[in-house]
Amino acid sequence: MHINEFVAINLAITRLATMIRRSIVCYSLLSFAEYMECDSTVVPICTQIPNLSNQKSLLETWTDIPSTGRPRRDIMGYVPLIMSGAGALTVAPFAVIRWISGEWLLAIIDAVIVTGFVTLGTYVYRTRKVRAASIALTVVFVGGAMATVFVRGSDQVFWVFPALMATFFMVKPREAIVVALLVVLALGPLLVNSMELFRAATIIITIVMTCCFAFVFSEINNRQHGQLLELASRDSLTGAGNHRAFRRRLARVIASFERTSTPASIIVLDIDHFKEVNDTYGHSQGDKMLRRISQIIDMRMRVTDGLYRIGGEEFVAVIEGQHADVAAQLAEELRILVEKHELLPNISITVSLGVAELHKGETHHDWFQRADKALYEAKSAGRNVTRVAR
Repeated sequence: MHINEFVAINLAITRLATMIRRSIVCYSLLSFAEYMECDSTVVPICTQIPNLSNQKSLLETWTDIPSTGRPRRDIMGYVPLIMSGAGALTVAPFAVIRWISGEWLLAIIDAVIVTGFVTLGTYVYRTRKVRAASIALTVVFVGGAMATVFVRGSDQVFWVFPALMATFFMVKPREAIVVALLVVLALGPLLVNSMELFRAATIIITIVMTCCFAFVFSEINNRQHGQLLELASRDSLTGAGNHRAFRRRLARVIASFERTSTPASIIVLDIDHFKEVNDTYGHSQGDKMLRRISQIIDMRMRVTDGLYRIGGEEFVAVIEGQHADVAAQLAEELRILVEKHELLPNISITVSLGVAELHKGETHHDWFQRADKALYEAKSAGRNVTRVAR
């Protein structure tokens, strides 16, 4: 081995380290920029650091896209099928050529890959259960590429690149890193023994660089995906959940109640004479008051509870694991807290509340209607009171 080759390898490794460092710096700057752009008047959604244990693959994010009511025109609904179809159509010609050429083992490997693409892609498209299918597709991609390299030789190593890129698309970033590391460790000895050291080092370094950039992209995608979901489920004024998030929460609570009979209650809260406040003090003061009341309620509630703004001055608190009597006590505490706070100068702001416990066989609409009826009774009783639905 000439000294120039060692120098070139050392230079390539140095460049790789520089590229990785720059990627990390860019990712850190992006995080800082997002932090600086946050609005302090609402919940600091974009300051949240992504939890690695809660991250999703790029393919899994497809399941969070709501139905548009026109599935045939929604291109995102076809992503898994397009991906699997593209893989199958790419590999299928090689299976045919190798079968005709008498390369039986490689032809069988290609046929297994094609079958895996078609089967798993169809399964994901029909069920949207992408987790298990993503892992299986990863095994098909990476296993097929590695089998081709070890059977046919190191000249087939270029199949590893699309396989690893697909891995970062289908599984979580840190899982993809583990897969990439195993691939590099498996390929290293084969490449070193079958070609010049400089060429082997170049291939390994380019694989590592590709994985680093894919990892950074996956991390940024996870962060932006989390922010979009938060923005889609949050009220921009108060930071409370919006009506869409409220419906999803009720559906989950009812499903849990049907499985485990765990009690649950909701508190519907309406600000008394809110229109008069807006007419007298202006909408800016009304918005400020909504934010303050949302903060007052949120500080008293548990982490497992949920607060949602479903109308102009109407909020709903979802209290899981509690019967109506406990929820009514909480409602009274909230009523007193709001009344005692001086939200506007020289004026007392009050709220009326309706409480309802979930009954067996109720839909979310029936449950909410009973709570809303209790709120109407509280309004009819003179406001600034709590009523419990029976």
